[in-house]
Amino acid sequence: MEFFEANKDILLFTGIAGAKILAFLGAVMGFTALMTLAERKVSSLMQDRIGPNRASVFGFSFNGLFHPIADAIKMIMKEDFVPGRAQKLLFTLAPFFALVPVLALFAVIPFGDYVMIYGYQVELQIADLPLGLFFILALSGLAIYGVFLGGWASKSNFALLGAMRGAAQMVSYEVVLGLTLVGLMMIYGTASLQDMVRAQGSLLLGFIPAWGIIYQPFAFILFMTAAIAENKRTPFDLVEGESEIIGYFMEYSSMRFAAFMFAEFIEIVLISMLAATLFFGGWQVPYLYDTGFLFPGGPALPMNHYLVAALQAGAFTAKTVFFCWFLLIVRWTLPRFRFDQLMGLCWKALLPLALLNILITGAVLTILAR
Repeated sequence: MEFFEANKDILLFTGIAGAKILAFLGAVMGFTALMTLAERKVSSLMQDRIGPNRASVFGFSFNGLFHPIADAIKMIMKEDFVPGRAQKLLFTLAPFFALVPVLALFAVIPFGDYVMIYGYQVELQIADLPLGLFFILALSGLAIYGVFLGGWASKSNFALLGAMRGAAQMVSYEVVLGLTLVGLMMIYGTASLQDMVRAQGSLLLGFIPAWGIIYQPFAFILFMTAAIAENKRTPFDLVEGESEIIGYFMEYSSMRFAAFMFAEFIEIVLISMLAATLFFGGWQVPYLYDTGFLFPGGPALPMNHYLVAALQAGAFTAKTVFFCWFLLIVRWTLPRFRFDQLMGLCWKALLPLALLNILITGAVLTILAR
């Protein structure tokens, strides 16, 4: 008992941190599983098909809701094949390099403001890093090792071709992705995502939410374009190119293949959360404060603290779902680029425009500071 009394704060902090990790990452993993179903449902609706609806339990299919579970069972039951010429250690590690860095990035995503639990203020974020934005850019770059090692270790010419395409594409668009966020750091004066979201809670002209999309609408377009290319999704899926080379993971099967596929869908959720956090106020609800709603020039609507926290978390969830839906629509709308067009778009169009956006942002901030 003396040990627990002496280390009560440390144990409480550890328990709260563990609970946030389990709750947030558990929700992300569950939502990602539903995204695999949503992908097929969206494509079927756009192509006037029924879509997946066969998997059932006791005769109930619930419009295909059991298909993610059926997919998981199928992946587990498949043969875990390793090519005879493959570099077995790197072949095994490649899916981990693709999946683990993406999961780690959710640590700095704020999914709410804070909630009071037994007198303790619990931040609704796993880790509030002062340089959270740089953490995201640095760690997301590690995913390229999973792509390249997967293709190279397979000792397949077509897999290696997909890996080389992936390396060139991800390195190129990583630069643009980082530059599109510089303007936000200049405006809000911080690289902490939680501080950035809180800054978006202020009002411009007394009634306009100071969201990133208001300050940086052009940067948002560049960010979404670069993020889709970084995710290797249509129209930038040259890394796979089903009608050409199949992809860097063509020699993988069973749960190793599932790890690559799951990493792609988790990246969709991550991109959606980042878009909501950086440009659309994150968990902010217009005119909602700690004590409730306070409308400009109008009446106040007091609310319970826990209801406010629930509304904020719900707003963040709704924004994330919207952007996930948007990315799925893009996936089934646009045709694939040629590889030379893909690289030309990055270096000849997006990169100069991102630099121009930084220049204009700096000039405007300088003029306003005088």
